[in-house]
Amino acid sequence: MEELKKGMSLKAGFVYVGPIEDFGWTMAHDRGRMKVAEKYDWLETVYAEIVPEPEVSDYIDEMFEKGCDVVFTCSFGYGWDTVKAGERWPDKILYHCSGDPTVHGSAPNVGFYFSDFYQLYYLNGLAAGALTKTNKLGYVAAYTTSEVVRHLDAFFLGAKEVNPDVEMKVLVTGSWVDPATDTLNAEALIAWGADVIGFTADAPAVISKCQDHYEETGEKIYTFSHYSCMKEFGPDVVVSGQLVNWEKWYEYLLLKAQQGEAENWQHWGLATGGYVELGSDFGEPINPIFTEDLKAVTVTDPVLGTIGVYDLIMYRYEQFKDERSTFEPFTGPIRDTEGNLRLKSGEVIDGYQLWWEMDWYPEGTIPPE
Repeated sequence: MEELKKGMSLKAGFVYVGPIEDFGWTMAHDRGRMKVAEKYDWLETVYAEIVPEPEVSDYIDEMFEKGCDVVFTCSFGYGWDTVKAGERWPDKILYHCSGDPTVHGSAPNVGFYFSDFYQLYYLNGLAAGALTKTNKLGYVAAYTTSEVVRHLDAFFLGAKEVNPDVEMKVLVTGSWVDPATDTLNAEALIAWGADVIGFTADAPAVISKCQDHYEETGEKIYTFSHYSCMKEFGPDVVVSGQLVNWEKWYEYLLLKAQQGEAENWQHWGLATGGYVELGSDFGEPINPIFTEDLKAVTVTDPVLGTIGVYDLIMYRYEQFKDERSTFEPFTGPIRDTEGNLRLKSGEVIDGYQLWWEMDWYPEGTIPPE
């Protein structure tokens, strides 16, 4: 990175797959961008939104041609084109949000970062297992990438810990940003009998459907915020959620870039360090209207004894925030939907499998067709 001089001013570009007002994934990234830009007077930022994956190379080139020193590509499908751009622009820095083990380290000026929610999905699964009346959970998945499967598996494992009788049906949208299909999938899951729905999607369509159903019928379909605060779309049905603080990565990586440094490896952020946050809103781990309901349901934990689910959620959350804790939701025995023993009793999942090879579902899941 010969053109980057230590202590220089920087111009950073951000390429987004969705609109900045999607109230989810892209809004969260743009919130992080703005927070860092407001903090440092040496930093100028620009962005492009609603960029189709096949066109990302053109946007990267245009940003560098217009003076950007660093470009962040903020979607899973941008990965390989980001690496190829690093080869075309050896004196610039690129970071891809998500990563792929097949491309790690392939260019000295291309790095990878992600803030992962699987721990928070497990916590929200505890709530789901406690609140369901039908013992049927639904999940709307954008795709079945390792990331998404990791999240929905963790959600279901949490639910089963509290309520062994639950089952979960998964429907796939086939897009990160498709509110219409998200809504149709939520409707189908409600018709099937689900009274709790988790999701991986970049917009709050699932939450809006759950709130609409409650207002029309009086029946609550519990759900959870994802990436950004979505409580305003479902004040009566949003229990908690998975929230992200992307500014943690943007500040760290841009400060490195200002010193002329690129870190060409995978960076992971979890609850430790505050990269992700449990909450129906920032600073609100559980929607207060559900606190008493969660406290009323008790479970027997082998270590903690009899404990209310609300307190169990908060205890586990503190464990996840403590880097010394060894608690892991993916600890055996765990069987998959085919009855195969994936993790024997006491066995903790291998990190590589957890991050990159999640293609199986715990027993009790109805996988997507």
